[in-house]
Amino acid sequence: MGITKTDIFNEQQNKLALQLKALAHPARIAILQYIIKQNACICNDLVNELGLAQATISQHLKELKNIGIIKGNIEGTSICYCINEIVWEQIKKDLSLFFDVNVKANNCC
Repeated sequence: MGITKTDIFNEQQNKLALQLKALAHPARIAILQYIIKQNACICNDLVNELGLAQATISQHLKELKNIGIIKGNIEGTSICYCINEIVWEQIKKDLSLFFDVNVKANNCC
């Protein structure tokens, strides 16, 4: 979607689209699941865990950081990542509001 087209949609629609776009890659889902499973900040474990190149993982981490769902802290020569619980809860709320609409098919299809 071009930058000039986003202005015809409301803030909530644009925000949800950006969140879903950032989450719409299996590597990013795997990264989030791994961080959650560790129940701690992770540092440099992702290459061995996911089998992807460091540069690829860095790009995925960047996309997740852009929507704020993860945050990073510098520890020595490493950046350690953890889930940003506030953003996690907000994304859950946004998705819940989106999917909580009652849909009736009306047998038209």
